[in-house]
Amino acid sequence: MSKVLIPLAEGFEELEAVSLIDVLRRAKIEVIVAGVGAKHVAGAHHIKIETECLVSQVSSDELDMIVLPGGWGGTHILAEDPDVQSLLKEMEAADKMIGAICAAPFALKQAGVLSQDFTCYPSVEEDIGFDGYIHDKNIVIDGNVMTSRGPGTALCFGLAIVEKLKGSDIARGVRTDMLADHC
Repeated sequence: MSKVLIPLAEGFEELEAVSLIDVLRRAKIEVIVAGVGAKHVAGAHHIKIETECLVSQVSSDELDMIVLPGGWGGTHILAEDPDVQSLLKEMEAADKMIGAICAAPFALKQAGVLSQDFTCYPSVEEDIGFDGYIHDKNIVIDGNVMTSRGPGTALCFGLAIVEKLKGSDIARGVRTDMLADHC
């Protein structure tokens, strides 16, 4: 069974995090929801989530992928947290999958793991740098790094992750069950 870490930091984008967790679990992917610094984390819109553990308790050895939700507040914490940054570098060194949506590709850049081609929330590319930014795709896959644009693309991003980890048949089944034919 595939195992994915979704770290939540204060100010995370709730729609992205919950959509990703939901879609991945529907595909029978084990999802670890871990807090950065605390197990109770409030999102950008003041929705509080109780995580299962702390990021500091997770080892990259047990993971197949790490996916960062956006939200500027959460993204800046992810970009500065030594545990998250270390996990990102370890995942890249082990040739494992890395994902980020919305503002979170900024945290990938800080770790030095952002691929050449990427997408992100419009305007965040100014903080990341324009080289490699693709503005007209909702999801960009470059090697082992997957990026997506924002809250409205979270469902499709989750399905793209399912396809990458479990194959097109499983992704098609989840897509059909969710009436997500637009993805």
